[in-house]
Amino acid sequence: MDKVLYNGVIITANEENDVYSPGYIHVKDEIINEIGEGSPHHITSEGIQFHNLNGKWVIPGLINTHGHTPMTLLRGHSDDLPLKRWLQEKMWPMEQKLTREAVIASSKLAMVEMLKSGTTTFLDMYHLFLDDIANAVDNAGMRAVITRGIIGLCSREEQKAKLDEAISIAQTWHGKGDGRLTAMLSPHSPYLCPPNFIAEIASAARELNIPVHTHMSETSQEVEENVLKYGKRPVEHLLNTGFFNGEALVAHAVHINDEELDILSQNQVAISHNPMSNLKLGSGVAPIQKMLQKGITVSVGTDSVASNNNLDLIQEMRMAVLLQKGVNEDPTAVTVDEGIKLITANGAKALGLDQKIGSIKKGLDADFVILDSSAAHLQPKLNALSHVVYSASGADVLDVYVKGKQLVKDRQCLFLDEEKIFYECNKHYQMMTIS
Repeated sequence: MDKVLYNGVIITANEENDVYSPGYIHVKDEIINEIGEGSPHHITSEGIQFHNLNGKWVIPGLINTHGHTPMTLLRGHSDDLPLKRWLQEKMWPMEQKLTREAVIASSKLAMVEMLKSGTTTFLDMYHLFLDDIANAVDNAGMRAVITRGIIGLCSREEQKAKLDEAISIAQTWHGKGDGRLTAMLSPHSPYLCPPNFIAEIASAARELNIPVHTHMSETSQEVEENVLKYGKRPVEHLLNTGFFNGEALVAHAVHINDEELDILSQNQVAISHNPMSNLKLGSGVAPIQKMLQKGITVSVGTDSVASNNNLDLIQEMRMAVLLQKGVNEDPTAVTVDEGIKLITANGAKALGLDQKIGSIKKGLDADFVILDSSAAHLQPKLNALSHVVYSASGADVLDVYVKGKQLVKDRQCLFLDEEKIFYECNKHYQMMTIS
């Protein structure tokens, strides 16, 4: 059904970062048909629903470019450990206890949290029950990139079985859900996959015409071990495997030098910056200012809540912006205009979805979020874009739309049973801790 939302502040995140105040959006057949300044008095077709925003703010649906939703069940399970010990001693043993029902409940919990804080699209890298996760995404009305994370330190038979499974998942779900679901192929990381296997996975992705995704250069120890084992730092190592020959997205990229930045730029590799996870695990701070200066597409991901510990992408974006100002001692390191795009337009480009989403722009899908602008921390409300970057949080989200369909109304999910999901997650976690 056609609808017009008017008398609001429209933060577009388009090429010019236009802000219309007051402005309106006309949604027709799931698409943004028109946006503009002032009143939509010229739109008079019969059957259109008109919705007065009463000064509320509208931003594009937020895009989380790296995460692991089944690990939401492990929020708070382990704190204050470096990445390698955190994985080996805490995460992997608990993940072995995850049942199908626990994975589904945990993923739904992540979706509730993401939707209610404004995220409409997310990348999910995991290795268990991906079909169930994809089905839950479809039913919830969200967008997701589904990718089977592949650890390759195993027999050749196991490698082949894992890759076959990943390809099957990609073939099953890519383009499904009226285009809301897409897929990538994902070797877990250079330190958990032999180079020949990474090359095989990248080749399979090119045959399927889908991107690749991996963890890379998250810790200094990882980089040092890669040099000792292969004689190369991870960026050159992945380059030599052909991983960057097609569309590629890497998560973290914390410990990279200027030469590696040039390689990433020349090969148009996108970055998913995960600042809070990197900080909590003591991994470091990625050189985002340098990446942006070199024209690299930088987006933002939360990683899992087991190392974050939340999925509030607005908060994540603010952390990314402020960290760069601090570590570079430069208040212009990442600007307001660049900050909003980290979680909108850049996220869409990083996931290969910029022809569909990422901005509030005529012809794109109607994915947008309405923020309550009445809170004290958002006053005076004339500086809406600044406030979204530096003052707002996911708690300010009122309503969420994907392809013109409302998924959150007055801070309540319409297609996810929050009470049931919370109960099931607590039950599963308790069972895992006593088993």
